[in-house]
Amino acid sequence: MITGQQMSDAGDGKHGVQSLEIGMTILRAMVKGHRSMMLKDIAAAAGMTAPKVHRYLVSLVRAGLVEQDPLTSRYDLGPFALRMGLVAIDRMDRLRFGLAAIAELRDRVNETTALAIWGDMGPVIVRWERPRRPVTVNVMTGVPLRLLNSAAGRAFAAWLPKARTSAMIAQELKTLKLPERLRTRAGVDALLASIRAAGIAAISDGYFAAGVEAMAAPVFNFKDEVTMALVVVGVKDTIDLSPHGALAADLRAAAHTLSERLGSSLPGPDPAPAV
Repeated sequence: MITGQQMSDAGDGKHGVQSLEIGMTILRAMVKGHRSMMLKDIAAAAGMTAPKVHRYLVSLVRAGLVEQDPLTSRYDLGPFALRMGLVAIDRMDRLRFGLAAIAELRDRVNETTALAIWGDMGPVIVRWERPRRPVTVNVMTGVPLRLLNSAAGRAFAAWLPKARTSAMIAQELKTLKLPERLRTRAGVDALLASIRAAGIAAISDGYFAAGVEAMAAPVFNFKDEVTMALVVVGVKDTIDLSPHGALAADLRAAAHTLSERLGSSLPGPDPAPAV
């Protein structure tokens, strides 16, 4: 015989616990606030009444997920919430997520895909995935890339702080054979601004490997700092490098999904970003 309690438990297992979901909605509102918040601000962000939010905040404070400043009456994330975040970060394997992302992207676009990270000497490709097509591009792993003549390098140069890249860019302006428009710092700055506006870095002319072109999108971590780049590589004149094309849209979406998995709160890409 099934008792009323068993039926209730079964229902909870199937449909979830509504009060917990409400509490999580309040916590998400506080996380998105990026600062300590007054009760009325939390209620507005969560789309609830202040009395309702207050009842949940009492329980969240008891659980250590929220704390209230006795001087300002503002609420912020509590010590247990912070501890949970640190544990999650410690357990997170960004490379594992990145490798899964380039494999999924390869399956979607059927082009060579690669994962780049920032190393001691600049961007480095750590893994690439071969597409299901007779003619493919092999990608060299473990070798540092330049900032100005590679898609991954341009992605990092566009979103890293200038202090991290200025010396490298200055050296490359002296030593690399670059297109005429990139032979001055002003030209480089204009390029990087256009990359940030488009959300991707595409390169055909001036690529470090002859007969190859590529497109890269930045991946951001929980601090909203660029931490990796997803790259699509193809034989010259065989892939669509347009910032409004389907390939660019797939690349941006994959990078944004991975950024969210790494804790970034940056908004997703626009459907048709400006260049």
